[in-house]
Amino acid sequence: MSIEETEPPVTAFMLVKTTPEWLALTVQERVDAFTTQVLPVIKARTTGVRSRFYDTEFYSARVTDVWVWEAESHHAYRLLIDALRETPFWDRYFEVVDLLVGTENGYARTYGVEAVTTIAT
Repeated sequence: MSIEETEPPVTAFMLVKTTPEWLALTVQERVDAFTTQVLPVIKARTTGVRSRFYDTEFYSARVTDVWVWEAESHHAYRLLIDALRETPFWDRYFEVVDLLVGTENGYARTYGVEAVTTIAT
C-alpha cells in the first residue's frame, strides 16, 4: 500500500480554559486526577494517540492551555474525544473552547507535491 492510499495522521489542537474546580485542586490533586480519572479512560478506549501540553495562561485570558493530540487515524481521534467526554476533564475541569483538527501538509498529499517547510538555523 502506498502512502497515498493510507489515511494520514490527525493532529488536534484542543484549546481549553481551566475551571474554578480544577484551580481549587492542589498541584498533586491535579496530577492524581489526570492520572487516575482521565488517562485510564483514554488508554481503555483508544490506541495510537499521543499528547503534548502547552501552557498559555501567561498570554491569554480566553485559553489557558493548548493540548495537542496526535492520532494515527480519524477513528482513533474520534475514540479519544468520546473517551474524554466521559471523564471530568470535559466541561468539569476544563472548558473546551475550540478544536482545530487537521492533517499535516494535507495540501501536499492532495495535490501530489512536495511539502513546503522551513528550517531556521
